[in-house]
Amino acid sequence: METSKSDLAMRRDKHPIVVYMMAFCATIGGFLFGYDTGIINGAILLLQKEFDLSPAWVEGIVSSCIGAAAVFSLFSGLIADALGRKVTIMITAVVFTIGALLMGVAPGPELILVGRLTVGAAIGVVSAIVPVYVAECSPADIRGRLITVHQLCITIGIWVSSILAGAFQELDQGWRYMLGLGALPGVLQFVMFFWLPESPRYEMMKGHLDKAKATLQRLRAKDDVTFEMDAIQVTLDEEENSRGWQVWKGIFTTPHVRKAFFVGCMLQFLAQFSGINTVIYYSSSILKSAGFDVRMAIWLSVIPTTVNFLATFIGLWAVETMGRKKVLAASFLAIAVSLLVLAAGFFPSWLSSPYAGLEHERDLSESGVCSTYSNCYTCTQDFACGFCYSLGQDGYPTNGSCILAGEGDLTELYSLEGRCSSLGNGTAAMLGGSDQRYAFDYCPSDFAWLAVLGCMLFVLGFAPGAGPMPWTVNAEIYPLWARSVANSLTTVVNWVSNFTVVQNFLRVTRAITTWGTFLGFAVVCVLAAIFALVAVPETKDKTLEEVELLFMSKRQREITQRRFAKARAGEHVELAVRHKAELNEVGKNGVTNSGFVSVHL
Repeated sequence: METSKSDLAMRRDKHPIVVYMMAFCATIGGFLFGYDTGIINGAILLLQKEFDLSPAWVEGIVSSCIGAAAVFSLFSGLIADALGRKVTIMITAVVFTIGALLMGVAPGPELILVGRLTVGAAIGVVSAIVPVYVAECSPADIRGRLITVHQLCITIGIWVSSILAGAFQELDQGWRYMLGLGALPGVLQFVMFFWLPESPRYEMMKGHLDKAKATLQRLRAKDDVTFEMDAIQVTLDEEENSRGWQVWKGIFTTPHVRKAFFVGCMLQFLAQFSGINTVIYYSSSILKSAGFDVRMAIWLSVIPTTVNFLATFIGLWAVETMGRKKVLAASFLAIAVSLLVLAAGFFPSWLSSPYAGLEHERDLSESGVCSTYSNCYTCTQDFACGFCYSLGQDGYPTNGSCILAGEGDLTELYSLEGRCSSLGNGTAAMLGGSDQRYAFDYCPSDFAWLAVLGCMLFVLGFAPGAGPMPWTVNAEIYPLWARSVANSLTTVVNWVSNFTVVQNFLRVTRAITTWGTFLGFAVVCVLAAIFALVAVPETKDKTLEEVELLFMSKRQREITQRRFAKARAGEHVELAVRHKAELNEVGKNGVTNSGFVSVHL
């Protein structure tokens, strides 16, 4: 179905404020999504110190949220179809609040784990349903922009969490404020949703035609919403298996829906395997590995989250200007370039790693393990060891040695023994001075600035396209009967891919080097750009019912278009007959209007 220029002009009328309020309130869920996934990166360091957490506990608290999100996103579609989009989002707001309060008052790690699982459940549901709700309520000409606001709010949540983590880290039990403050947006969203409408498409699916009409009139600021209701009704009437578990079967057995579902899953998969969460979750580790010390790496990690937030505004403009396909392809290609810059920052450091064979300290280690490493790179790949060195006049590391790392809180500050230990001044003096440096889990490098540039370019490329577009496209490409369930399934793909990348990033970097890992991500991004150009249809300026036609065969598209036309004609006939009856009634009172029906038919 082609969209005429006159149709587009009519659609671009000024939209009522309720449309924008709807998008703002719904995407508070996106803010909570970003905040709760981002805040743990700052809080976990304080929790580890507060409760003396083992590595297993640290891993469990960090990853539990992602695991719960993956599980509950699987069922989010069924929940939204049973309770409604609006009610589902209000319930998640309550769950977010409960989870944040549990973590804020937790006496020990057990309740913190429960709280993380709780907010993870809410994240899983809201990440799938908010884009659906916004898409079903939005006018076609600004739908993509309003859905992109969801991604913008995620980036704002991550950005705010990094700032608050820095602000509260010096306070006694500052982690309670970090985790507990997540309750406030949940309360705000719950209260504001009392004044917002249910999705008109959901109301029609439930047979509440009068409510759906009133909602559409409110959201479109016009009385005549007949065409849009007709189009929605056609999609409802032509689907027989539109309830319960039959929807799952229909997604995989209906050819055009199966094709759309494949595109949606691939976009979520490729977006995660671009490596975005390695930059968001591990930016401090990446910058540290590139050659910055711990304190500098923490501060510099704020830069990618800030750029990520600001660059999302580009997506708000581009989604309705350039279209989904072009933005996706350009975004993935930009990410590929940034990954090459990141790899370029690590490759020279790996190729010319400083020598670590100072004889004087080769045999200090009782086990002798660290003394077997000949350079800084191989030394710092072993978490039991650290690289001790001094700076030469040219700024290049000299007198390097690999010795056992310190213990406890001193691990990243001093070696266990020798000139870089807390008591190592005597040895340092023997080597010509006390200005010794100690590198744990990183190597000093003249190319470290490339890592900062690469991280900035990465999020600059990701935020406008690969970040929001998979959510936008997935909210648009499915028919009404499959929309919420298909979105929940593709969201599962997102979270499982997210979990896989995050859990394996560090071990992969140790297996094939950091620069090799980023080159692998770059290859994925090039393939993703090709996929976007070949497989993703353009949905800009099309109604949700028109978008469904894009995945159909030519014959099926013609049949569906005839049904649309028949539905519109049927509405006109019914309207004319009703007018004739009304006018005949008037005629009985002395007024005639012959020929009315023939004129309107």
